[in-house]
Amino acid sequence: MPADEQKVHAPRYVVVPRTLIFVTQGERVLLLRGAADKRLWAGRYNGLGGHVERGEDVLAAARRELREEAGIEADLWLVGVVTIDVDAARGVLLFVFRGEARRAPALSLASPEGQLAWVPQDGWQNLPLVEDLPVLLPRVLAARPGALPFFAHYAYDAEGRLQITFAGNGSAFGKQLPDERG
Repeated sequence: MPADEQKVHAPRYVVVPRTLIFVTQGERVLLLRGAADKRLWAGRYNGLGGHVERGEDVLAAARRELREEAGIEADLWLVGVVTIDVDAARGVLLFVFRGEARRAPALSLASPEGQLAWVPQDGWQNLPLVEDLPVLLPRVLAARPGALPFFAHYAYDAEGRLQITFAGNGSAFGKQLPDERG
């Protein structure tokens, strides 16, 4: 289909593609604690990842982000796809990957994104996490190669609280997350 027939114009809902990567090594998961001067998620733990650049597929973008942020390679597989409503016209399409590290990264790797940390898979619950990680990370860590990915939708209620719904369970996941605005 020619580009002019792709129907990407107002008032269509448009999404920005991003990747989110969780790498494990044995019983540890690699997380990134956001730099203190970051606009979003300063001091909070998250997976690695970022935007898909023009000309990249989502797997190539995930591999690039992993190299840039951790200096490592991993065998990655898609574990989930999350649609995030930003406003009425725009959203984010988040491709969630999991992988097994071929080697451990140097945790001292300097990054404007933040500080890398290997966290025991049973030890992340008490860390300051980005708001969706308490719900998302258990699904990611339970994912196995070859399994079907999960599908989720994130939206914000009138008070700005994140609401998470996973496809197939018929209702919201049952977790209202705290208001990050304080």
